[in-house]
Amino acid sequence: MPNMSLEKIAMPVQPADERIKNFEEVATGYTAEMAMEEATRCLHCKHKPCVNGCPVNVNIPDFIEKVKDGEFEEAYRIISLTSSLPAVCGRVCPQENQCEKYCVRGIKGESVAIGRLERFVADYHRENNDVPLTKPESNHHKVAIVGAGPAGLTCAGDLAKQGYEVTIFEALHVAGGVLMYGIPEFRLPKEIVQKEISHLKELGVEIVTNFVVGRSDSIDSLIESGYEAIFIGSGAGLPNFMNLEGENLKGVYSANEFLTRINLMKAYKEGSATPVQHPKKCVVVGGGNVAMDAARCARRLGSEVHIVYRRSMEELPARKEEVEHAQEEGIIFDLLCNPVKVLGDENGWVNGIECVRMELGEPDESGRRRPVEIKDSNFTIDIDCMIMAIGTSPNPLIRHTTEGLEVNRKGCFIVDDKNMTSRAGIYAGGDAVTGAATVIQAMGAGKKAASSIHEYLSK
Repeated sequence: MPNMSLEKIAMPVQPADERIKNFEEVATGYTAEMAMEEATRCLHCKHKPCVNGCPVNVNIPDFIEKVKDGEFEEAYRIISLTSSLPAVCGRVCPQENQCEKYCVRGIKGESVAIGRLERFVADYHRENNDVPLTKPESNHHKVAIVGAGPAGLTCAGDLAKQGYEVTIFEALHVAGGVLMYGIPEFRLPKEIVQKEISHLKELGVEIVTNFVVGRSDSIDSLIESGYEAIFIGSGAGLPNFMNLEGENLKGVYSANEFLTRINLMKAYKEGSATPVQHPKKCVVVGGGNVAMDAARCARRLGSEVHIVYRRSMEELPARKEEVEHAQEEGIIFDLLCNPVKVLGDENGWVNGIECVRMELGEPDESGRRRPVEIKDSNFTIDIDCMIMAIGTSPNPLIRHTTEGLEVNRKGCFIVDDKNMTSRAGIYAGGDAVTGAATVIQAMGAGKKAASSIHEYLSK
């Protein structure tokens, strides 16, 4: 009989007063006993609604069944049939809006902790199995991948398993994309990301770093050098700003810059070659996961941190778990507020932010109630650092250096139902197509593109 407990097995975490002083992983993971007990809550539904909620269609009930029986390596094998990055997905995917959203157990109580179980299985495999993967026999078709983020890595892995000679061209000095520069160590340890990437190298994937497609070489040059298909998974790394007066003051960061300095360059460590400001009082503008990441990093640098968000807590788009962790860590939420001006001192440093209070009106096109300014409600917050976390868009470099690639008004590549762009043989997916979205959605796009590239080259 299944375990009919209405609650998930709680995830062990570092105490808040300890974790704000370090960048070590907050959630410490299930033990084997905890994982097996949680797995008994799965009803193994005939129609598997959770699978349909997963962008890469992991066979969730089957892997959970193996966890229940203590067959952890077999559980990993089932997950890896469709997911190239299970240790990553188990940590950062918004399962509550995807697989767990459709879990039958969620009708009366909490859904099965699918993400936590996936993380446990991936961690168990990494810690207990060091047998390298076998490189498949080459089919002598060459494919280029632009960008070593979640979409590109997934596409590369799926193609490599089918014998394609795959080369990934990555602009940064290390592969991983947003997994390396965007998500903090305390949510996603970088050692785990690199271990997942090492599996792709075992399959024969070549990764060329410090290579900016559109500058180091063009898409057309890659085609001329023998690549028969190209997948563009270059992400959406261009930060958005509000065009406020004073946004160019010193001490005003985009979340991209702030997080890259901390996550990729380890600027929080003593003696880091890449400095970052250690603010005393910081405001983060925005309410998504990136805003939570930036705020929690600033907190670990010793700052008092305020999140300024123009809607209420009910509309906050960040994951519930991340919001709860931020609140536990002492981060202050200034809701129904919006910045209108950035203030500075005589030396050009930010020293304040002028905000206006908001109230919620009728729903807008997103379905959320539209924030409306309250007249004469302006107030000022004294700060020495401001981080803008209000979204990103694709870098225009590739579209400006490649003829015939159509984009929409936001600069995202336009693709068909097979993820092919307006040019034959050139595919795109992930944030470069959708704008900033989730890791698992990018992986789903990479998987779909790999299938389409295989179909295209098989002809």
